[in-house]
Amino acid sequence: MRARIWIALATLAGTSWMGEPGAAEPDPPYALVLGTAQDGGAPQAGSRGHPGWEDASARRWAASLALVDPETSRRWLLDATPDFKEQLHLLDEEAPVESPAPGLAGIFLTHAHIGHYLGLAQLGHEAMGARRVPVHAMPRMGEFLSRNGPWDQLVRYGNVQLRPLEAGVPVFLGRRLRVTAVPVPHRQEYSEVVGYHVEGPSRSLFYLPDIDSWEEWDGQGVRIEEWIAQVDRAYLDGTFFADGEIPGRDMSGFPHPFVTHSMERFRDLPDTEKRKVRFIHLNHTNPALDPDSEARRRVESAGFGVAVRGERITL
Repeated sequence: MRARIWIALATLAGTSWMGEPGAAEPDPPYALVLGTAQDGGAPQAGSRGHPGWEDASARRWAASLALVDPETSRRWLLDATPDFKEQLHLLDEEAPVESPAPGLAGIFLTHAHIGHYLGLAQLGHEAMGARRVPVHAMPRMGEFLSRNGPWDQLVRYGNVQLRPLEAGVPVFLGRRLRVTAVPVPHRQEYSEVVGYHVEGPSRSLFYLPDIDSWEEWDGQGVRIEEWIAQVDRAYLDGTFFADGEIPGRDMSGFPHPFVTHSMERFRDLPDTEKRKVRFIHLNHTNPALDPDSEARRRVESAGFGVAVRGERITL
């Protein structure tokens, strides 16, 4: 049944691959983690004494995923971060294509906070001078880009083409992938905030780098546990590990669920569900960024994980 559904979706998407009788199915599409840190990366500007200044292995790029379909040699990004050029280079090494730079079939933006769209500037006249890169954005996000400099120049010069998204309506990326925007409660100064449900022919993931709280989402009739249950991997907001992480500040009102709170909330999930959770978007102060830290051991001993740059999930 599912195979027939995907063939129908391929027809709707305008693709024609049906394969020769007995032909091998192409390698499956996959997601590639390009970054795991909060908007400013790690170390952040002004974070004196951070080990990342001296040790490259302690540096982390801002949160982003790539989607790759080996059948069509097409690639997409979820978010365009301030680390765009390094992340694009990593993608070129891991999934090279022959098409002109940037070699992206599209970019899906979650929202208008600095770690999620500033990388678009690299497509512009002063840098790459890209041509007509599709940028999928919710209505307010698209309006923000088209009416405010320097982003409006990208639109006017044709470096990007804005593609409007509608919550809950899937975007078909050929016959084997689809991406659906899922609205979430988070600071909306300039745009909506969404996560993305990514579905392949066999597996799926949920990408949610920013949310105010799980409880506020509960109040809108959506429970994160339901999303975890229906996907094979859930990349969830892990910005801060616990209160007290930032010295001298009361963090109780910070608009992110602490990792410790999430682990407590999810503690009764089956082990198979816990293993799906990979915390992402970690602030430079988050001790779980360090794979040798006690915080990381707590996460892993509780049955969860922390996203790592370069990891893949087959879809």
